[in-house]
Amino acid sequence: MHVTRRTVIAGTAAAAALASLPAVQARAATVAAPAYRWRTAVIGGTGFVTGVLFHPSVRGLAYARTDIGGAYRWDDRAARWTPLTDHLGWDDWNLLGVEAVAVDPAHPDRVYLALGTYAQPWAGNGAVLRSEDRGATWARTDLGVKLGGNEDGRGAGERLLVDPRDSDTLWLGTRHDGLLKSTDRGATWAAVGGFPGTPSANGQGVTLLVAAGRTVYAGWGDSDGSAGSPNLYRTADGSTWEAVPGQPSGTAAKVPIRAAFDRHTRELYVTYADAPGPNGQSDGSVHKLRTADGKWTEVTPVKPGGTTSDGSADTFGYGGVAVDARRPGTLVVSTNNRWAAIDTLYRTTNGGRTWTSLKDTAVLDVSETPFLTFGADQPKFGWWIQAVAVDPYDSKHVVYGTGATLYGTRDLTHWAPQIRGLEETSVRRLISPPTGKAHLLSGLGDVGVMYHERLTASPSRGMAGNPVFGSATGLAQAAGRPSYVVRTGFGDHGNGAYSNDGGRSWAPFAAQPALAKDAPGPIATNADGSVLLWTFVHWDGTKYPAQRSTDNGATWSEVSTCPKGATPLADPADPTRFYAYDTDTGTLFASTDGGLTFTRRASGLPSGDSQFQLAAAPGRSGDLWLSTKENGLHRSTDGGATFTRLTSCRASHTLAFGKAADGADYPAVYQVGSTEAITAVYRSDDCAKTWVRVNDDRHQWGWTGATIAADPRLYGRVYVATNGRGIQYGEPV
Repeated sequence: MHVTRRTVIAGTAAAAALASLPAVQARAATVAAPAYRWRTAVIGGTGFVTGVLFHPSVRGLAYARTDIGGAYRWDDRAARWTPLTDHLGWDDWNLLGVEAVAVDPAHPDRVYLALGTYAQPWAGNGAVLRSEDRGATWARTDLGVKLGGNEDGRGAGERLLVDPRDSDTLWLGTRHDGLLKSTDRGATWAAVGGFPGTPSANGQGVTLLVAAGRTVYAGWGDSDGSAGSPNLYRTADGSTWEAVPGQPSGTAAKVPIRAAFDRHTRELYVTYADAPGPNGQSDGSVHKLRTADGKWTEVTPVKPGGTTSDGSADTFGYGGVAVDARRPGTLVVSTNNRWAAIDTLYRTTNGGRTWTSLKDTAVLDVSETPFLTFGADQPKFGWWIQAVAVDPYDSKHVVYGTGATLYGTRDLTHWAPQIRGLEETSVRRLISPPTGKAHLLSGLGDVGVMYHERLTASPSRGMAGNPVFGSATGLAQAAGRPSYVVRTGFGDHGNGAYSNDGGRSWAPFAAQPALAKDAPGPIATNADGSVLLWTFVHWDGTKYPAQRSTDNGATWSEVSTCPKGATPLADPADPTRFYAYDTDTGTLFASTDGGLTFTRRASGLPSGDSQFQLAAAPGRSGDLWLSTKENGLHRSTDGGATFTRLTSCRASHTLAFGKAADGADYPAVYQVGSTEAITAVYRSDDCAKTWVRVNDDRHQWGWTGATIAADPRLYGRVYVATNGRGIQYGEPV
């Protein structure tokens, strides 16, 4: 399965003339924050683990990095991962992508992170975090360059390294700004003069840094693959860099992906591919350098370019490499982007003279995270395998990352997800039903829709099937008939489905509009589930007319009066009413004939941002709330004929309703927004007159503006969607 990466957050606040909107309520006074307990709803991975690093000096200590979900520390006794970067808040969303991790072999409590999700002009600069207590607390240095933890090449080697000669010296390889160096344990950084690689605005730059004894090697991703275009450099004294003599060249050795040093044999192993990956690789190789005399030897397990049993081209690159610290000449390498024959790990015990494919004898147990079958009978061994590690204290403890999880083994045969505590899902839709066994339904990036009968275990039914989706785009429940749920998304065998049992089981729509395959957008169902309204938005932003069905998706008809691409919203009490907010013009449209026609209502509202969100208070007809980011929160009690801006908060990004507080006559209101300066999670028990912040500085999770849900059965419980840290839920202590 090709995993599509997550939302790029780069929108700007829409400009709007708000002077004509009436304002009510005084700005909320500061209210003491209630005590909340925050946990992560268990799914089990669901994101690209780009690096795993065992500490060479401490048994049972390891670190993992992800492309958009931060970094983690492994606790071997508890057999789970601890998130290390949840303290990064809204303004630091670009730092949830981890470019590299480094540890200090001589000082076991020190760990360093190089953070930065995107290296594009619209993204912020990167940063380095440094810790003296294994990530319990951090000091931070903001960089003057950008890093790319979620860009091509993110699964390449660690670009951050503690110098083997001096623990105070660190090296940091960048994509577009050459090599940086720090001589004060990461507090300050400066460009390295004389480094031979010439940075490119669109290139990969440094792809790996690795120590081989006292020598530091740097992979270079901007070579053209020719013999005269080096892609591996080294320094023996920390000052003078040179191209490594005799290094391999050609398409199969164009980009050095990862490297590992066998201290027993003094050999450096390097994996190569013709592209940085994780996608786009079709050729690759594995070579080793005997550092004592400079001799290179190719040790590629299987050369790409053959054919599989069904005649498909067996193309791939090589990705991860890890040596066994206890056994000379023993190491593991991974293939990557091998879709026809499926990726594998190759293991050798004789320095690469012969190899064994570990996939061939693997027994996979995904019972703890059933979604990993992706609707098939059996899970695949993996894809996007670039992170590979061998425990330096246990030769048979091998782990490898995929586009959705982290597998581990203790006997080289039986494999299971080693993922507890590591949650990297990008969350798009959330529903907390008023009845039924499940308190939560989720629509996710890459792994479709899930039914959470428990929040402390991965959903036993895995991904919703019939059909299986990749990324979900819509999820809606009939307010007056909560057993009826509909979902939409990207799928190879249909793009829409319905459930009559609250989301436990599904059936595909009997038919679907032609646009559904390439542009499936959000969907709504009216209060009694008799009408469906589906809108369509292509990935490039092109919007199309809505489609309506009154026979559970058997037939569809165009609704020309509904604004193109608008997210439809059903009235929770009146089945004849739908609403749609046109973010292009700042106009609210409403239907009183079951979505057959729409007419304009309020206009002159904030416009220009497709992420503005409309919500309806449960059990009330025409009670609408409009979150318009930095343009604030607006409310209508007349079905959208007029709106009033609420001055109790400065900004509102997403909003939901939950069970009312004792003695209150209105549902509790939750939002991701800001009352003054801090963008956080807030609750109001008095219809938005006052707000209290319910998360804290340790629980922020970067960008949380996609969606939020609150439990209609449990007062105080709120579910927060993140763009890489899964579903966070909090409740009063």
